[in-house]
Amino acid sequence: MTNPDCLFCKFVNAQLPVSLVGQNSGAIAFNDINPKAPTHILVIPKIHVKNLAELSVHSAELQSVMLLIDEIAKSKQLANGYRVVFNTGAAAGQSVFHAHAHVLGGRSMQWPPG
Repeated sequence: MTNPDCLFCKFVNAQLPVSLVGQNSGAIAFNDINPKAPTHILVIPKIHVKNLAELSVHSAELQSVMLLIDEIAKSKQLANGYRVVFNTGAAAGQSVFHAHAHVLGGRSMQWPPG
């Protein structure tokens, strides 16, 4: 279940090139093109859902995303700490309307994030 007009769905379907840093049965991961930390990876479900609110009803895909986040954190040696962010809606800063988690690490994170 993908959307032919969605940029991230085109990555999932290999219609556009993307250099994957991880994947599993329900999710893929790739570097953010505008990183905000030394490690900034996007983890997306392979199905098209607009945001975390929609993803939450798809338990298998949500689990795939969360497990891949854990694998990425381990492979990138982020044991000292990392941040996971889901922007949900334009007011929260979401600009691509395919659910995705930002995994940020490699530096100290500040609070509040802004």
